[in-house]
Amino acid sequence: MGKNVLVAMLLSVCTCASLQAQPAKKTTEDPDNLAKEYFSQIMGVAASATSNVKLYQFVYDWLGTPYRLGGDTKKGIDCSGFAYEVYEKVFNTVIGNNSRNIFSMVNPVSKDELQEGDLVFFKIRSKAISHVGVYLGNNKFAHASSSRGVMISNLNESYWQRYYYKGGRLIESLREKL
Repeated sequence: MGKNVLVAMLLSVCTCASLQAQPAKKTTEDPDNLAKEYFSQIMGVAASATSNVKLYQFVYDWLGTPYRLGGDTKKGIDCSGFAYEVYEKVFNTVIGNNSRNIFSMVNPVSKDELQEGDLVFFKIRSKAISHVGVYLGNNKFAHASSSRGVMISNLNESYWQRYYYKGGRLIESLREKL
């Protein structure tokens, strides 16, 4: 056997032995972190703002559901029905069944204090609250639009800025009772 072949064989045996002696590296990442990255990319929300994967999964599953006044299924849903479903399925909490009832269950918070899962309220061509959405972070909120169904919008868009009323966080005592 030639010298070069012998050296190559010894190197391959030594390399294999040293590889086997090392613990295997973990190849799978944390599923929650992967989900956060995925949802932050497809929904346009900063990954650092994505702490509730269950919320983002729920919203993602409902995206594109058509709007239907009074609806509460994936065949069609309105804005308050969507907010109701989010709170029931994600937060295990029952809230009101229309945007004005829901507003009575929150403590108002300023726009710059909004947190993931807070509610955002709008007065669209009305003196009364007429629309509600669920805040996701990074000025994004999920809602059931009468023209496009369940979607994600940006509070900084001129339309939403014009009609924005207030943000709100569910009153803790109500959350505990329900």
